[in-house]
Amino acid sequence: MSGESEKICNGGTLKIVNDCCKDIASKSSDDDVCEVNDMLQKMNTVDEEDNDVLVCANCGKEGDDVNNTCNKCKMVKYCNAVCKKVHKKKHKKECEEYIKLAAEKHKEELRIAAQLHDEKHFKQPPPEEDCPICFLLLPTLATGTKYMMCCGKTICSGCCYAPVYDNKGNEVVKKICPFCRSARHKSNDELVERLDKRVDMDDPIAIYTIGNYYRDGLYGFPQDHTKALELYHQAGELSFARSYTSIGYAYDNGEGVEVDKEKAKHYYELAAMGGDINARHNLGIDESREARFEAFFDQCLSVKNANKMDRALIVASGSRTRSCQSISKHWLLF
Repeated sequence: MSGESEKICNGGTLKIVNDCCKDIASKSSDDDVCEVNDMLQKMNTVDEEDNDVLVCANCGKEGDDVNNTCNKCKMVKYCNAVCKKVHKKKHKKECEEYIKLAAEKHKEELRIAAQLHDEKHFKQPPPEEDCPICFLLLPTLATGTKYMMCCGKTICSGCCYAPVYDNKGNEVVKKICPFCRSARHKSNDELVERLDKRVDMDDPIAIYTIGNYYRDGLYGFPQDHTKALELYHQAGELSFARSYTSIGYAYDNGEGVEVDKEKAKHYYELAAMGGDINARHNLGIDESREARFEAFFDQCLSVKNANKMDRALIVASGSRTRSCQSISKHWLLF
């Protein structure tokens, strides 16, 4: 194969790169990105398919010793440094064009990746479950609910503290679970025993609760941040979003791990996508501190499942400018 035929082959590669970049500009869905990746793979392997035998781009010599590659584009091979130097001026324009197109392709890939990330990040999470007793939507904030270790149910605070009646309509004075009617635990040992049973059933809230006990050294558990993080990860894998918020907080403040703001943000985002408004709040605060107020409001206004007062508090707590405060008041007027 001659040097001219090698040039034609490289020209075909450049055409694929150019077509690929044009296609990327008009694509943004997951299927389109997969299609673009296939085209890029084809771009990278086209020379290998067309050239079973290595050929020097300058003199046309064939053989395995043609292994001196262009340092910039990595697409053209030579038999030695002399041929590379002689062919440099002839190859320069093609090399620069390829590098330019490759840079445009990379830039477009980053843009698409950022767009897909934002779409996933600000997608509305699944709604909260209903209270199993009154069938009203559970409050967003944790202070409005209570986890019952006996049956594993999360009950709204209203039902939790409301009077319990027997089947004859008489008020039950003894403190029992309003759902399963089990007696409340009488000691810390009994509390831990009930939690252990729930952990054996892969209850993510029970696993997360045990993690909190390890983190704070409560109820006879030794303070162990490493064990707490392990349990948080386990609960997160079972789709309990709040555990990712705790992991993010650990990395944000160096509790048991070295401070790593990027990891903290990553786990806050996982929690926010799972519906935890505290994680969304933390992300909004980070955005406002860096004066990215548009992103800050995206974080705040994306919590549509929170009740109106919750949303107002989220916005108000992160306010840094007069315009932020005015929008906070606007939420309070709903």
